[in-house]
Formats: sequence, structure tokens, C-alpha cells
Amino acid sequence: MSVRKKTALALAAVTLTTGLATGAGAATAAPASASASASASGQRAAVECGVRADGKLWCGNRVGAKGYEHRTYRSGVRGSLTSSFSWFVCWGPGDNHAGGNNIWYWTLLDNGQWGNVPAVDVHTPSDPWGNLRQC
Repeated sequence: MSVRKKTALALAAVTLTTGLATGAGAATAAPASASASASASGQRAAVECGVRADGKLWCGNRVGAKGYEHRTYRSGVRGSLTSSFSWFVCWGPGDNHAGGNNIWYWTLLDNGQWGNVPAVDVHTPSDPWGNLRQC
């Protein structure tokens, strides 16, 4: 698990615990800055990340994450994820990326094209996440 993901999980746990202790949810707390807001959004996405009854992984992602034709940065870019929460149908091994592994997730990109997104751009606690099928 990458340091970034471990930090996000730890911060999510603190946020959740603090919100429960004060009676206020994380969504009601006013962040001190835009970066705090983005951090809180990433934490919330990691907490909400999971494989649902439809068999898809629903999880937060980096806005602007690129989807590639193959599981390599050398292949063509098919589009990107313009939202911060997406679904992924399966995962597979590919090129190593900055997330410290070689896991890529397959999804329908926001332009209607299918593409492989490197796991570094998907806010999972670990990769591959949950019981998502391999493809």
C-alpha cells in the first residue's frame, strides 16, 4: 500500500472518529483551505470505496485521470475521468506506475470510451481492491 493511501486512510479514520465524538459528520466540518477540502474529499472517497452488488468497484479517483487503450502509458489515451467518483468493472496487471504496483482498473471513461486507469489514480486502500474480478 502506498504512503499516500496509508495517509489517506489514517486521516479518514481520524476524521470519522472526530466527527462521531463531536456529533458532527465530516461533511459538516468547514475545511480550512482548498487543499484541506481536497484531502477530505479523497478521504471520504477511500472510505466509500468498495465492490457493490452490481459487481463493480465504486471508488474515488483523481479528477483528470487518463484512461489508456492498454495497461501501459505507451498506449493511446482514450479519454479521462472528469468526475471524482467512478466505477470500475475489473482489474489487471500492467506497467508499474507511481502507486508502487502494476494494477490497472478497466472502466467506461467520461467521454464514453473504455480505458485502463492506473491504480495510482484510483483511491483504493490497497490494490487490487476487494473482490473485484480480474480481467
